[in-house]
Amino acid sequence: MNPKESQSHSSARIVIVDDHPVMLMGLKHLITSADGLAVVGEAGTCAEALAVFASCQDIDLAIIDVSLPDRSGLELLKELRIVWTELKCLVISSHDEEVYAERVLRAGGRGYVMKDRAPEQLVEAIQKVLAGGIFLSPKMTAQMMETFAGGGSSGSTVSALTDRELEVFRAIGEGKTSREVAGELGISIRTIDAHRTHIKDKLQIKDAAELSYQAIRWVESQS
Repeated sequence: MNPKESQSHSSARIVIVDDHPVMLMGLKHLITSADGLAVVGEAGTCAEALAVFASCQDIDLAIIDVSLPDRSGLELLKELRIVWTELKCLVISSHDEEVYAERVLRAGGRGYVMKDRAPEQLVEAIQKVLAGGIFLSPKMTAQMMETFAGGGSSGSTVSALTDRELEVFRAIGEGKTSREVAGELGISIRTIDAHRTHIKDKLQIKDAAELSYQAIRWVESQS
């Protein structure tokens, strides 16, 4: 059965997926302090999240972090939207919205909020998404409208990467080997090497050393 909004509940039922205990605690306190919102489940990994959704009923909203230990939050979002088609999803992350906001919307998410924004903005985002709207920062909304109108670029050059290439690029920046990345993503080392080649072509990077350097710089800029 697909989770859907239920009139039998006085408060919107929310599940939080974030692997940072302090952030999770803060989000839970913020949400439960707002009128009409209730946290009914929490998870720190994609696997835990899927188990929570399998056991809970009538979930109205999932709040998902992009970076999770076992898989990308984007991959979790895509899977949730396949199984629970009516579920609304809001992504909250410390990563650059110029890189991730459009990806989230393409994956079926309804909004993207940076973690360094004021708490009031998160509550506003939750309420807007629950009401059936889409939430992005004013800056990101204007940039996407300009892009769709053909008058601008999609932002950072990293935006040219596919979702999977971006995962590989981030893993390189975190110092992981091709074998480690292949194991985490469940794909072959040959496929990882192909992704590395595509990344170098798209970002106009000459060799493996420069790729590692640029990836490390990008990861550091996101922290």
